[in-house]
Amino acid sequence: MNEKIITFLNSGLLDKYLIGDTTSEETRMVESYIARYPEVQNAYNMLQYNLEVVAKSNAVEAPKGILNNILDELDDKPVVNLKPQKNTKSWFKFGVAASITAIAFAATSYIFYNQNLKLSKENQVVVDELFDLRSDIDKNNLMLDNVMRQLLKLNNPETEKYIIKGNERAKDLKTVAYINPKEKTSMIDVVSLPQLPEEQCYQIWAELQGKMVSLGILNEADRKLKEVPYLEDALALSITIEPKGGNQTASTDNSVAEIDLH
Repeated sequence: MNEKIITFLNSGLLDKYLIGDTTSEETRMVESYIARYPEVQNAYNMLQYNLEVVAKSNAVEAPKGILNNILDELDDKPVVNLKPQKNTKSWFKFGVAASITAIAFAATSYIFYNQNLKLSKENQVVVDELFDLRSDIDKNNLMLDNVMRQLLKLNNPETEKYIIKGNERAKDLKTVAYINPKEKTSMIDVVSLPQLPEEQCYQIWAELQGKMVSLGILNEADRKLKEVPYLEDALALSITIEPKGGNQTASTDNSVAEIDLH
């Protein structure tokens, strides 16, 4: 409920309109507010209802036969024009006061309801942010745990480090292989890879018993330690240029790097 509507409801114009005590300009204003704002319409309906309830509660049942007595009295006396007089009864004033109280209570309740609703939404936002923060903390802890595990592998005295550099066909190529024969683990760190056409890729191989076994595709965009299959008794590692998506057979003619493991 905006300030404009609250100010109008507190002005008393709605009460004056109900008892017919408004000027023509005030009447137009009240009727405009009733038509435009549902809150004013509801307050007006509530005021009418409260007045009706008060009127009924203060009503006194007329004695039996009073209508016949009045009719007999009128038959005996001439009809005269009486000037209508405005007579506001005490019960009507009480009804207006009760209606104003009801409107004030309704307006206050509406304001508190909106404030509670807003507070509830703000609390939900805080809860969601805490949940996201907790989720981020869990993800960061998991990443930190993975990094610590990788560092332990790299710093293991049994881990052997092999630097693989590119030949004349790929001078800027550089990768590092970390192989631990005791724990049977193998990792590749892509340091730099020269850019290739979209239809080509780099693929790393291990030479084993005269055969070339694929260890996966190297991607320059994936510049982090990468687990690759460990092959026991591998004699050498080599990197070749293959069609996009990799190849099942190494293109030795397109070899760009190679290193012996023994």
